Amino acid sequence: MFRAIAVCVLCLVTGLAQAERIKDITSIAGVRSNQLIGYGLVVGLDGTGDKAPFTTQTFTNMMNQFGITLPAGVDPKLKNVAAVSVMAELPPFAKPGQRIDVTVSSLGNAKSLRGGALLFTALKGADNQVYAVAQGNLVVGGFGAEGNDGSRITVNVPSVGRIPNGASVERTAPSNFSRGDSLIFNLDRPDFTTARSMVERINDLLGPGTAEALDATSIRVSAPRDTSQRVAYLSVIENLEIETGKERAKVIINSRTGTIVMGQNVMIEPVAVTHGNLTVTITEDFEVAQPNPLADGETVVVPQTNIQIDDGGDSRMFKFGPGISLDSIVKAVNEVGAAPGDLMAILEAMKQAGALKAELIVI
Repeated sequence: MFRAIAVCVLCLVTGLAQAERIKDITSIAGVRSNQLIGYGLVVGLDGTGDKAPFTTQTFTNMMNQFGITLPAGVDPKLKNVAAVSVMAELPPFAKPGQRIDVTVSSLGNAKSLRGGALLFTALKGADNQVYAVAQGNLVVGGFGAEGNDGSRITVNVPSVGRIPNGASVERTAPSNFSRGDSLIFNLDRPDFTTARSMVERINDLLGPGTAEALDATSIRVSAPRDTSQRVAYLSVIENLEIETGKERAKVIINSRTGTIVMGQNVMIEPVAVTHGNLTVTITEDFEVAQPNPLADGETVVVPQTNIQIDDGGDSRMFKFGPGISLDSIVKAVNEVGAAPGDLMAILEAMKQAGALKAELIVI
């Protein structure tokens, strides 16, 4: 009795572990953030500004706006000013008056932005419209120092900083959230099985025909036109849990770091594998060659090269039977003691032989 209950609980926990909320694996078409960018000046630097021509030009234009005209041909010799690009991300549904973070990056040869303050900068979107304005003191994580002898040390990147809540939203980005009689959910990872499971789950709850799959990525769901009803409606849908489709069998190899990741569904056809280690050791010794007595020669240093080859005589063979799973692969490889580089060669050879039933991806 208790054993049967334990088995049922285990099955239930396993089933729930595989279920995911719709809000965690999808996004709604048209509900997205927008990138903003602007150009401005950072002032108040401690002699770490840049000397780029466009910085001087920008500074001169700014002074003209304040009614101060610099004489023609006069170089202000700026040391405490730097030209910067200002970037921000406008969240969906952001309203005028709300604050967003900005990232400030030097455009010239400024050594550091530490201690600087960004002047009023307009942030524009892809349509060249101003959606926010930024201004404030920078927070710079990096710093640098240098000595009179030319020695220099830099920690992190002092030419980039952030201003938390440094921009004020001035315009709402257009959105089609409230338009039409339906909304489209886009899966983060296209999968026909997941799309079918999502359609079935929504239709079981809200009635047949409420949701329909357009392809492996998009699911169209009927929605009320009233905005308040639509928000409550989506709140119910996005919290539904569905069974997602299993990923394709993949083996990912990072040749730079030696990292190998095998997916859950990797299988092996019957195959026998042996892999021997070939070690080549090259050493060079230098000997002095003396000329014969009374000979018109010079003493020279002659290199002597020694080459030793070890073919790994203790290499072993291991055999995989049909339908071997990931656990068996890992166990067999660990018993052989193959290094990551050896395992890469083994997996590539197995793929060429048609024994590895998985997509082999080298990154």
